[in-house]
Amino acid sequence: MLKNTNLTRRQALAALGSVTAGLALSACGTSQTQPADAAATSDSSSTAASEDVTVRVASLKGPTAIGLVSMMDTTSGIPTEDAPAEPAEGSTGIAYSYTISGAPDQVLPLVIQGKADIALVPSNAASVLYNKTNGGVRVIDVNTLGVLSVVTGDASVEQFEDLAGHTVYLSGQGASPEYTLNYLLDQAGIRDRVTIEFKSEHGECAAAIQADPTAIAILPEPFTTATLAKVPSLSAPVRLSDVWDRYAGASGSQFVMGVTIARSEFVDEHPAAIADFLSRHAESVATVNGDPAAAAPLVMKAGIVANEAIAEKAIPKCNIVCTTGEDMRPALSGYLQVLYDADASSVGGALPGDDFYYGA
Repeated sequence: MLKNTNLTRRQALAALGSVTAGLALSACGTSQTQPADAAATSDSSSTAASEDVTVRVASLKGPTAIGLVSMMDTTSGIPTEDAPAEPAEGSTGIAYSYTISGAPDQVLPLVIQGKADIALVPSNAASVLYNKTNGGVRVIDVNTLGVLSVVTGDASVEQFEDLAGHTVYLSGQGASPEYTLNYLLDQAGIRDRVTIEFKSEHGECAAAIQADPTAIAILPEPFTTATLAKVPSLSAPVRLSDVWDRYAGASGSQFVMGVTIARSEFVDEHPAAIADFLSRHAESVATVNGDPAAAAPLVMKAGIVANEAIAEKAIPKCNIVCTTGEDMRPALSGYLQVLYDADASSVGGALPGDDFYYGA
């Protein structure tokens, strides 16, 4: 159990559900898999022999789970219908069981109640949980970078600054998509010339631009890929991760949408299991990014994307990574700083301490 469990189900939903407006259902951008640190890349067979434990991993039906599908397939199998996979029969050493949840408010409670050891969650939800539990979780890797794109049929919109004078549809009011977009609009000097119209979900944004191809929406993957497939006259000329790199990249920060957290107690008690997970996760991400055609059936089997063809097309745009240690810290801390400056409550009221960043 975590040190402080006064994060209610409603707070968990607010922390995780709202921030996943640009992530949870399935969000993916270009992929740059970074090597894990020395501990993470150690031979998994040697770490497995050092202890006997089943690692319980929780994820959402989104890009974070896409990066796990190869690992799930080669360890205990891909779970279906929200049922956790059982560790392989007769397995010894470090084994894994998985839960993929369709609803975001199902993930944080598993960590809070000690029913999950590792969870893949939106970056600011991790910070909220860290603050609410007095350091009860640590982030062990960054798993998903920016997944949002400008989608429109208006040929005059070729770059981010061309949003000036337009109305933009966005899902994620009061959450990281809104804060990120406002930050980038400020950096571009056009915030007072862009009207943001909020929708309750990505599907509404997609429907708006399908009805009026001259309209503009900010959509995540695989909504972007699916929408472009339905309406060939639309295009996605701008990725917000590219805009972030242009305006904020010099600081070392990145547009970090998803991270992997572990309960601090579990990290302290099972360091070999953490090293084993990070090694396998890095390998899984590299496998998925390296062969989207082979990964697509696994993504569909896990219920993350219903259409195999869409999954295959979306994966290369999915910004799925496994970044750890010293590479992870500036990327994540810089992004959380932007959210904190916009609304301190979006990261739990304070920026996380040094102990938040495992291996940094």
